[in-house]
Amino acid sequence: MSLEQERSEREQAIRILPPLPYPEPAPGRMEGRREHFLSEVDRQVRSRSPRPALRGRWGLVLGTAVAAGATVVVLGIGSGPTDAPRDVPPASAASVQLLERAALAAATTPQTKVHAGQYSYVKTVGHTSVLSETRAGEMELLREEEDMEQWTSVDGSERSLQRKDGNDTLLPGTPGGGNLNSPTYNFLAALPADSETLLKRIRDDAEKNHGAGSGSTTGPDQQAFVTIGDLLRNGVVPPETSAALYRAAALIPGVGVVPDAVDAAGRHGVAVTRTHDGERIEWIFDKSTARLLGERTVLVEDNAWGKAGTAITSTALVDSGIVEEAGQTP
Repeated sequence: MSLEQERSEREQAIRILPPLPYPEPAPGRMEGRREHFLSEVDRQVRSRSPRPALRGRWGLVLGTAVAAGATVVVLGIGSGPTDAPRDVPPASAASVQLLERAALAAATTPQTKVHAGQYSYVKTVGHTSVLSETRAGEMELLREEEDMEQWTSVDGSERSLQRKDGNDTLLPGTPGGGNLNSPTYNFLAALPADSETLLKRIRDDAEKNHGAGSGSTTGPDQQAFVTIGDLLRNGVVPPETSAALYRAAALIPGVGVVPDAVDAAGRHGVAVTRTHDGERIEWIFDKSTARLLGERTVLVEDNAWGKAGTAITSTALVDSGIVEEAGQTP
């Protein structure tokens, strides 16, 4: 990236992000992170094979519509042979600055005292998209509401309680006290606080199912970004871990910023993004506090799921906290 491009991105970051009530990261720290990004991209380019990347597409999961008796195609990530692109740039200056501010804001959040027997509580509202085949054989895009409350045992010793549409469901247990796919509060608290170490752990896990030779269209970098977003959105995360996750995301190539995005609750914010296979994942932050509001996936190309600009999934964080038992709210 040229000095002129770098200067332009920093000016964009200043325009997008108003001053926050948190200290600015030291210039030397930001420059050090930038140098790391560039060296990491060089390393990844040298280590990748010369095979061209192949485009993937959304997978199709078939089910039966309850009311209409139609076949429903549920949105899900598909798979097919691919390698990660060789020319993905490092995270933009604007995204690095926003993620660092989010990290600083998270780190100053008061630490909650947690003990065995408690539950982490999360309430979200949102929607996903499904393709439905009518009796006439035509396909139509439907929107499914995904409002939810969930209580997760802080140490994984009890089954999670999930509430949708007033109906309660006990989810399967969490073996070993949690993992990256089913995190508990204690699992999150035990993750490395160093961003590079944390990203290596997350990326190594992603490499198993999305690396070279796996047949996945996602790729380890995209999957690492998805995993970090899931961890931040789906659970009550200790402040130190939240800060490390935001800083780890800033180490992933291809991360950028969208100056205005709207979450499922209608709240406007600025978004950290990563685009892959015609879709852009957006983590939406409050412009004043750098608090995470929600996440959505937006089409950047026309396809069967809709026109470019369509939000095919969207989730907003409404409430969260630690409670004494399942069913309680903070």
